[in-house]
Amino acid sequence: MKKHEHHPQKYPPWLPWLISLLLVLVCIVLIVLLVMMPFTHITDQPATLQQKFMEWWCISAVPQDKGRGWMCCPKGWKRFQESCYYLSDDKMGWAESKQNCTGMDSHLVVINSEAEQVFLTKDLEHFSQRNYYIGLSAQKVGQWQWVDQTPLNESAAFWRTNEPSNVDAEMCVVIHTISQIHNWNDARCEKHYRICEAAAVTV
Repeated sequence: MKKHEHHPQKYPPWLPWLISLLLVLVCIVLIVLLVMMPFTHITDQPATLQQKFMEWWCISAVPQDKGRGWMCCPKGWKRFQESCYYLSDDKMGWAESKQNCTGMDSHLVVINSEAEQVFLTKDLEHFSQRNYYIGLSAQKVGQWQWVDQTPLNESAAFWRTNEPSNVDAEMCVVIHTISQIHNWNDARCEKHYRICEAAAVTV
């Protein structure tokens, strides 16, 4: 009785190349999805903020018991709690500084707590004799108001000794870079550095 011979099934020579190409394409698609997916789930920030900055740095938000995993700031900004801060390297008048921050979908910093003031003071320690605008100004002498239209809470004010001087020409407020926490000065609204603040992006 003659046995049937089993011949190995022949595949077209191009099949391995096709499989390799498909695997490469799948890998590319997965990489693109991994890179883009986090920012497709950002709901806490307007799209314009995401579009203005191409590079971000993120830190895990899990230790802070956040529902999502990461809190992100634009590259070059500082993060504290749920906010990002930009410290300028150039000087502008107060109105220009306010406009510049707005152009980055942020605002001149509004300081709401001692912890925030301590963070900014420590971050500015290595800058010698600089004045940084914060988002506090007065339309009338002594009537201080933040850029978000809230009045100054005197229990969370950090004036230097004998400040504010409440001189007519000094209607803007700067942080003077000294190591102590009480470092606010009322000042003329001329050219100074600035601190912008924006909410951190959660992903």
